[in-house]
Amino acid sequence: MTSLFIIFLAVLALYLTLGTILAIISRKYQKGDITDFYTSNQRLRGFLAAMTYAATTYSSFMIVGLVGFSYFTGVGSLGFELAYYIATLGLLILIAGKVWRQAKEKNWVSPAQMLADLAGSRKLSVLISIVYLVALVPYASAQLKAIGEVIAAAGGGEHYYLIGIIIGLLVMLVWSSLAGIWSVAITDALQGLWMIIASLLLLGWIIGILNSNGLTLSNTGEILSSQGLLSVGTGFWKPEIFLAFTLPWIFFAVTNPQVVQRLYMPRDEKSLSTMIKWFAVFGLSYTIIVTLIGLLARAGVEAGIISISPESKDQVTPLLLTIVNPLLGAIVFTSIIAASVSTADSILLTLASTASIDLAPDNADQSTRKRIGIIAILIVGLAMASIAALRISYIVGLSVLSSVMLIGLAPTTLLLIAGYRIKPELAGASIVLPPLASVILFAYWKNPVKVFVYTVSGAPISAWLLVASTIIAVTGILLEKDKA
Repeated sequence: MTSLFIIFLAVLALYLTLGTILAIISRKYQKGDITDFYTSNQRLRGFLAAMTYAATTYSSFMIVGLVGFSYFTGVGSLGFELAYYIATLGLLILIAGKVWRQAKEKNWVSPAQMLADLAGSRKLSVLISIVYLVALVPYASAQLKAIGEVIAAAGGGEHYYLIGIIIGLLVMLVWSSLAGIWSVAITDALQGLWMIIASLLLLGWIIGILNSNGLTLSNTGEILSSQGLLSVGTGFWKPEIFLAFTLPWIFFAVTNPQVVQRLYMPRDEKSLSTMIKWFAVFGLSYTIIVTLIGLLARAGVEAGIISISPESKDQVTPLLLTIVNPLLGAIVFTSIIAASVSTADSILLTLASTASIDLAPDNADQSTRKRIGIIAILIVGLAMASIAALRISYIVGLSVLSSVMLIGLAPTTLLLIAGYRIKPELAGASIVLPPLASVILFAYWKNPVKVFVYTVSGAPISAWLLVASTIIAVTGILLEKDKA
């Protein structure tokens, strides 16, 4: 074993111990009923609500993916992520208060239940649950796969991959089952803080090594500019590619059930406001930090100061961690695991809630629904682990594609929250069209990334699917008015 791996195991053990202790302590806050298990009965204070929202939103894509994107494609990656950030804040400001109040009044537990209730159709919740499973199980599997890859990279051997999958699965099952959202939210707070502290330490190391070798801010800008990494609208980030990446993600706050569900959880409107403010601080800080890590690492490589030679975007951070101080490397490696666990844990619990509420028999009592949820956690968890263990190459691509598959939820969700009545059949059609089209295109090309960036008349497929879903949803509104 290398010194990095030994230290990594020690830091990982510390992280897992702290998280498990917090998860066990959280049981005293859980009251036992199903609403409290999944949504806390609207008892989360502002900071805790903010940290679970942030940790759920920002997966390992940031410290691994966005660092790599910044390294290879330049400042356009910052624009892509800031577009998501600004859109999310805007949506939260517009709809969070209304959703929170209605969730309190109607006792919503799952996002599918919310949409079915607003549309006046119980059957719609079943359809939406199936869409969630199609789009999110592979995405969650990619998070579990990331844990396996991290432990394999730190250990220097492929035989550690399955060990990583098993560790990740056990952590998710334990932390999500002990007290539901209470254990997930409290461990999310630990994970969110770990993520941002680790990224700050890594950024500090890069700045320190560049400065110690005489590379100034001005020189850094010149190096990056000479590589075309400070230009916008050229290179990788052509307008159609930028739109393909940003369009699905700007609706993330209303299409991804694991974040929609978090709007139900703050204890009062002051806590909701605090949640939005702290998320704004966390999101902006984390985005800028990880983007700078990628850009400054590239400047260091071009100047001959940092000795790494990544061949793909996902290699940048792992290679950086092999040349830093082993303790720092272990802390950042563990932050990648924390980011993956927080996202996958939240998805796991949300899918369990939709099984308990939307797929369970109508006459099921509270205890039966909770048992169904726990069984769903086990089944979905094992399915995630199985897919991750197969190491299917398209899992990571499909996790990106999931944003396109969910985009049909955007117009229907926003219109229903705004108070419009949509004919349930057409609401369902608008939601199902994008995943159906994505699966058909994927089956044709066998390449999810190609589906993601595929353009028609200069616009990405996501734009056309969004337009089509919006037309179907608006038609549903007009038909409901005619019926009235």
